[in-house]
Formats: sequence, C-alpha cells, structure tokens
Amino acid sequence: MDRRTFLSTTGAAALAAPFASLPDFGAAFAQATPARGDAALNRLFEAIFQEQVRNSPEFATSLGLDKGALAPLRSRLDTRPVAQARREEAARTDKFIAQLEAVPTAGLSQAAALNREVVLWDMMTSNAGPKRFDISNPQSPYEISQQDGAYFSVPDFLHSAHTIDTASDAEAYLSRLEQFATVLDNETVETRRQAARGYLAPGWGIDLALKQMRELRAPSPEQSTMADSVASRAAAKNIPGDWRGRAAKIVAEKVYPALDREIAGVIALRPTTAPGDGVWRVPRGDEIYAAALAEATTTTYSADEIHQIGLQQVAEISANLDKILRSAGLTNGTVGERLTQLNARPDQLYPSTDAGRAQLIADLNASAKAMEARLPRAFSTLPKQPLEIRRVPVEIQDGASNGYYRQATLDGSRPAIYFINLKSTGDWPKYSLPALTYHEGTPGHHLQLSIAQLAGDLPMLRRIAFYSAYGEGWALYAEEVADELGGYIGIERAGYLQSFLFRAERLVVDTGLNHKRWTREQAIDHMVAATGFARPRVQREIERYCASPGQACSYKIGHLAWTRARAKAQQALGDRFDIRDFHEILREGAMPLTILERRVDERIQARLAGSSNGMPSPRRGERG
Repeated sequence: MDRRTFLSTTGAAALAAPFASLPDFGAAFAQATPARGDAALNRLFEAIFQEQVRNSPEFATSLGLDKGALAPLRSRLDTRPVAQARREEAARTDKFIAQLEAVPTAGLSQAAALNREVVLWDMMTSNAGPKRFDISNPQSPYEISQQDGAYFSVPDFLHSAHTIDTASDAEAYLSRLEQFATVLDNETVETRRQAARGYLAPGWGIDLALKQMRELRAPSPEQSTMADSVASRAAAKNIPGDWRGRAAKIVAEKVYPALDREIAGVIALRPTTAPGDGVWRVPRGDEIYAAALAEATTTTYSADEIHQIGLQQVAEISANLDKILRSAGLTNGTVGERLTQLNARPDQLYPSTDAGRAQLIADLNASAKAMEARLPRAFSTLPKQPLEIRRVPVEIQDGASNGYYRQATLDGSRPAIYFINLKSTGDWPKYSLPALTYHEGTPGHHLQLSIAQLAGDLPMLRRIAFYSAYGEGWALYAEEVADELGGYIGIERAGYLQSFLFRAERLVVDTGLNHKRWTREQAIDHMVAATGFARPRVQREIERYCASPGQACSYKIGHLAWTRARAKAQQALGDRFDIRDFHEILREGAMPLTILERRVDERIQARLAGSSNGMPSPRRGERG
C-alpha cells in the first residue's frame, strides 16, 4: 500500500507523524521484484479498505481513523436492521471478491500475489456465515448469548474504544449512546427472527445473558456505567459540562426502555430454545461446526482428527508436567489433581480484594517489562506501541473470556490493552500468570499484531487482519519462546506447560461438545480433571465454546503449525538458521496456516540459494 495515498484519501493527517518516522521494514521479498500490476492492485486494496471504513463507524473508531474527513463517523453506530446489514455487507464483500479476482496474477510480484491470495481467502471465508447459513458467523451462531450481543459489546466499545479528549468527543459519545437504543431494538427483532429459525443459544447461555442485561440495567441512570464512563473521563480531562446528567437522561429515556424490551423479548423466547449445549443442536449444526473449524483453524482437519490430536497432545504434555510437579514435591494423584493442589496453596494466591487485584496487575506489568528487555535475543523487529494491562470491566466479567488483547489505534491515541478477568483472583494462581502475560503481551499478541500493524509495505487490509489459528497459534508459540528466553522461574514452568495442556484439552472438549454431543457438565468434568484449573474458570471456558464453536481449536492447531515450521527451517538450514531471521516472517502479516507453511518453505529455499529475497537479514534492535 502507498502510505501517502492512504493519508490523503482518509484525511487522517494525525497518522502522518507516527508513520513517517518508521523505518522501512516491510518484508524484503516485497521490495525485491516489483511488477507492473502491483500499483493497481494496491490502489484496489486501498479503495476496499476505505469503503469498509466509511461503512463501519465502529471499525473506524477502533482503528483511530474517525478524524478529519471521517470525523462524522465518530458520532455514529451502525443502526441498520441486522438482517439488512448482513445482506448488504455480504453483497459488498462479493463485489470486492469479483474486483480482486479480475486482477491477473501474471502481472504481480510475489508479494502482491501473496497479498491478493490472503485477502481473497479472508473475504470468501467471511461470507460463509451470511451466505450459507444466514447467521453472522459460524463461530458466532447466536445473536445473544452470555458473550454475544449489543448489550455486551456496545457499552464496552463506548468505554474502551471511544476515547474522550475534547468536548466534541463527549458529544459524539452521547450521540452514540442515544443510538444504542436503536441497536438494541434491532437486535431484539433479529433475535426473534433467528429463534424462529432455530438459532437460539442454550438455555443456560440465555440465563447468563439475562443476568448480565439486568446488571447493566440495575443502577440508577445517573450511576449507570454508561453515564459514569463519559462523566468520569470528561472530568479527568477537565472538560466542562453536565455530561453525567445528559447521559443519564438518554439512559433513562432511550437505553433502559430498549433494554427492557430486549429483556422481555428474550424471556419470552427462552422456553423455545432446543435442548443440548453444542452447536449440533441447531439446524444444519454439523455443517456450521465444520465451517467454524475451517475458519478457526484455517486447515482442512475434520472434527474427529482434531479430537484425536487433542487426546495425543494432552497425554504428551501431561507426562512432561508430571516430571516438573514431582521435582516440586507434588507426587500424589493425577497431574490434574496435583495442579489443583498447587492452585490452592496460599503462597500461590492473591487476596480476593481490591488491594490483591491491584498487586496482581502490578506484578503482570513487572513481568511484561522484564520480558521486553530479553526480546532482542530472539527478535530483530520489536513493537513500538505501548501496552497497558487492565482488568475486564466488572459488568461484563461473568461472560467475558479469561483474557484478551485489543490492538492500539493506528494513530497512537489509544494504547494496546491486555485485559484479564479478575472476577476471582483464585482463578489466577501466581505460577500461571507469566505464561498468560507472554501470550497476550510480548512476545505474543502484542508483538505480532504491532509488527503487522505498522508494516508499511503491506496493504492496510493485511496489516489489520487477524486469523485466529495464526495469531493464537503464534501467541502460544510465544509462550515457548519466552521459556527459551528464561521467562519462567521454578514452578512457573508448570504454569507454562499447564497453558499448553489447557489448549490441547480445548481440542478435546470443543469437538466433544459440538461434534460428539457431550453435555456442558461432561465437558467441565473432563477439563477440570485434565488441567487442574478451578471449576468456575473451567465452566466459563466451556460455556464459551458452546457460544463460539470452533474458535478454541485455533490455538493448539496454530501452535503446532508454528513449531512444525520452525523445526523444518532448523533442519533445512542447520548452522545457517537464525531465530531472528525466522521470526522476521511476522513482517509479512497474518495469513492462513496453509499459506504460512508454503511461505516458510519458500523462505528456506531462498536462504539456501543465498538470496535475501526470502528471509531478510535481521536489523538488530529495530522497532516496529
């Protein structure tokens, strides 16, 4: 992508400063052989990206692009009826696919052809849910669950993605808050339509969603999280105005009535949901799960194959954990039982108090800083964007995952954030936390996504792309790299291997729930016994796999692909293998695992041939 074109067409002049100072660190093969068709393809990529941004106000805000000519987007939410929006976006994606397929590969460089291939894969895959099943996504088959729905996502978006630095930002917040009521009503209509088709979350998932809706609804309008968010942040910036009062009026007159209508609608639908827990319970459930696995893993593995891989991995990792636990004096019981014993030791627990949670966050920050100093030993390109560690907002912690990462905005106005769910500090024994921090922070998600985000030679569509198997697989592989860099002390290595065991067990229980028709309780029992995790934490995980079928399989399948690729490069290159060189493939951006495997092979062959066209030489200390 031509960065200057991007800046001029978006009008986002604020982006110029951070990007202009960046070193030219795009993949070397992208620079080596430009071809006559590259410029036209890049213009098409840019036009597609611009159209996507213009038609998604939330997307624009998440990227920090709701400025300049796009500033009006900052006051908007997508208020189209859900079914209409789904049809229109699927048609738009079909248009983009046709435009890209019309570009002949014969006139493209190797890098441009790769970009075209990856973007086409992404767009074709993203249309599977809307076009094949009339749902948003095979990995999100329900409009409302304990982790899906506008009641869940919009308040979180307004608080953590919609920054407030000026009075106009606060006004834009109020505008969006008023539109939130329309979004809720649209979702209520779509939930009723989908329920009539048989697509309604399991009964317990609906109950959890209703509990969270009621918690959102419970405070007085003045004390609601939505009013408090704008008021507290405006006060912190010394922005005058009655922001709390104005927000409370919108909440009382618009949002709460819409939320009441949604609660009533969901209560009425609750008795109609089909029995069972996995996605097999809905019409065409087996097809949806196969599509979810294909999208999540970016492979052609069947559910039975993934289940078997999981069982094998659980056995191997458990054997390694057994040795570590024995060396720590934990010798009685199964591996899972001994991990449960370790979880309960007082020296491994933070107090379940505000002070205990604050200390936990402080320790995570210290661990992240210590790892940052070690990174140059394994990486030539390092992230530039700052990382903050925060707890998951209390009002959504019941349905939220245990930890997740949100990218920084492109203009640096909002840092990257790693969220950890601190509903119970007992879920996080101290020995388990370093692995989580390396997974979500560096050298995990933060490093990989930051490098891709600022890779100036990649089109923006590729710089912001995320493929779960690639990204989550990388983050799990990063936990292994952290071990090689000395990131774990003593019993913390048990936490690192427990993290691997957990992801391997996910292959077993996700396929068990959604393919083999296990019950929720059966899956919870299986994971507790295998991993030793606290039962409440495991229950949230299992419930997540029911609401988001397939996604949990991406981690270990992706990790195996990364470790297999590295082993292949080490074997082929011998003394010429340099771990920093291998990790430079991150500069080529995220891609499906099948394409990643091919690119690693091509880079190996280029290095064996003595060419820099495949694996660029590292530039030590360079920061993305």
